[in-house]
Amino acid sequence: MKAETWFKHPAGILISSAGATLLWGSALPVIKISYGHFHIDSKDVFGEWVFAGYRFALAGLILILLAMLTGQTRSPGRKPLSMPRLARLGFIQTFLQYLVLYAGLSYSSGIEGSILVGSTSLFQILSARLLDKSEGLNPAKWMGLLLGFLGILVMGFAQQGVQFHFGIGAVLLLASAAFGGFGNVLFRKESVSESVMALTGKQMLAGGLGLLAIGAVRSGIAPFSFDAKGWLLLIYLSVLSAAGFALWNTVMKYNAVGKVSLYLFLIPVFGVLLSAVLLDERVSAWIGLSLGLVVAGIVIVNRSGQAGNQKRIVKKGVERSL
Repeated sequence: MKAETWFKHPAGILISSAGATLLWGSALPVIKISYGHFHIDSKDVFGEWVFAGYRFALAGLILILLAMLTGQTRSPGRKPLSMPRLARLGFIQTFLQYLVLYAGLSYSSGIEGSILVGSTSLFQILSARLLDKSEGLNPAKWMGLLLGFLGILVMGFAQQGVQFHFGIGAVLLLASAAFGGFGNVLFRKESVSESVMALTGKQMLAGGLGLLAIGAVRSGIAPFSFDAKGWLLLIYLSVLSAAGFALWNTVMKYNAVGKVSLYLFLIPVFGVLLSAVLLDERVSAWIGLSLGLVVAGIVIVNRSGQAGNQKRIVKKGVERSL
């Protein structure tokens, strides 16, 4: 089965999107473990930027190497992306998104982070609408977004109670979601020039080096002592970042943005569930309702898309018969 056929098939979309969000969700508890191992304080934003820089730069190198080994360096018959456009993509999708994310998390609670980062789905759909007029916002998509947000609210408030303060942390987290959503859509537009694997690797390497450079201003270029466990944690986070972004960017390349964006609501849900396994954190029984709401939103959006496709097919058939 060709890659395009798989990533356009309903099963391929489901497995690939859920796989990407599961990988990203697993990053949440592993990052906590890593911070504890490397003694990175929650307020040490520069140290977090350095660690993120190592993580994304290594992830980018992994994908670039795989693209070279498999011969997937560019799309046939097309020129590779120019350096300014590549730098712009890495600046938005990796550098800016994670620069403000880690800064925002240092001023916010976990529930605020989960709720506001979950708004990436909305920003992704709005960005697609701005860059591609064919991406509409129908009632089914709004209903799916509403159910997704409700799922995150139920999960967050059940875990920590109603504690939400809109301050500088919330502004930074919203900015991170906006950069993430726009960066995903921008990647979709730019991926016509190069293979997803190669382009993902290049933009992650560029963004990772940027994070490393700005974090090193205060923390230095090598503030951590790496032992075997430290290397394993860094390698795991790098591999999951590489795999997660490669999967998600490929799904985005071959599908309408509004059809797949709601899967991003699964990230905090998976994060909570995996935190319970890896960190022995408490999980509320409401997590089932949260997951159910998110899944319901995804089903509503995808069913509306299938109904729309069937109507277009019938309409074309009628036009041909006339």
